[in-house]
Amino acid sequence: MTETQVCVAPSPYQVEHAQFETIWFTAADGVPLNFRRLRRASGTEDRGPLLLSAGTSVRADIFSPPTADTLPRYLSRAGYDVWVLNWRASIDLAPTTCTVEDAAVLDFPSAVDTIVEYTGADSIKAVVHCLGSCAFMLAISNGMLPKVSTVVSNASALHPEVAPLMWLKMPPAIGLLAKVLPDLNPQWGVHAPGFWPKLARTLMRIGHHECDNEVCKMSSFFYGVGFPALWRHENLNDDTHDWLSGEMAQVSTKLLTHVSKSIRTGHLIATGKYDELPTDYIRRAPATDARFAFMTGDHNSTFVPVSMARTFDHFDKYSPGRHVFQKMHGYGHLDVFIGDRAAEDVFPFILDELNRD
Repeated sequence: MTETQVCVAPSPYQVEHAQFETIWFTAADGVPLNFRRLRRASGTEDRGPLLLSAGTSVRADIFSPPTADTLPRYLSRAGYDVWVLNWRASIDLAPTTCTVEDAAVLDFPSAVDTIVEYTGADSIKAVVHCLGSCAFMLAISNGMLPKVSTVVSNASALHPEVAPLMWLKMPPAIGLLAKVLPDLNPQWGVHAPGFWPKLARTLMRIGHHECDNEVCKMSSFFYGVGFPALWRHENLNDDTHDWLSGEMAQVSTKLLTHVSKSIRTGHLIATGKYDELPTDYIRRAPATDARFAFMTGDHNSTFVPVSMARTFDHFDKYSPGRHVFQKMHGYGHLDVFIGDRAAEDVFPFILDELNRD
């Protein structure tokens, strides 16, 4: 009697990951970075290269959750050559201390130049998120990304702003821990190596009972005031919620300290470390011809929606009617990309704005 073999077709998640290629390059200071590139789907109209960048504490794969569709695959089918960036805050790279300034000056100009060099394109487009968006926007506003023509920016840009309750959390979570630890790590919810990580986990467990995922709850403890903070549970399928346990890791406390100071100032600050970033940039017109679509979830508990509204107002002041601002109903911070229905609710807006001249 022979045993029947059952062939199981690979899932879209497995197929997509197999199609990515990794392309390494160096930042301006020699730090090795890479792209996860997904070429445009066969038979589609060539719409050119597109840079896709996430925030910190994650990696390029955060845009490829186990959902029926993902943003890279969606954009590839629309004809875009998708380049997903692992900048220096990516958990796929060696841990490093950095600020938003470092990424703005050293990472993003090199990333854009690499895409242009590989593809021969005259210009590229971009979708940027969270602190990756902050660094990108700092660079492009100061004339450092002249070959970027269209940008969709999510969650935060030049004016990071948090909920009032976050002011109670930032001093101990960032001010204290930044003095004794080089990074914070949501993985402490699973394994806390040492006194301070164990203390953070204990405090998290006192206040967070919204689910059984320790990494999800630790992320909420660090990055917002919600239960959870980075997404809404009702927007995630069970596989994605479980998958997130392996997708959230270290973030530099130096980076968070820079962001915290910017929040207190009311906009991203330039410390004077780089001549490319004048301290008065927020009081003058953005040094770019690019068109911008600013978006955020209307339930964002990490950076409140007014954060993006203020950056939109800044750009609209100098080019009235050229840029747009959109709040995504029923969404939070990261679930606009990893939500189970994001392909129906959010991705069409992103594609429409990228395709608009």
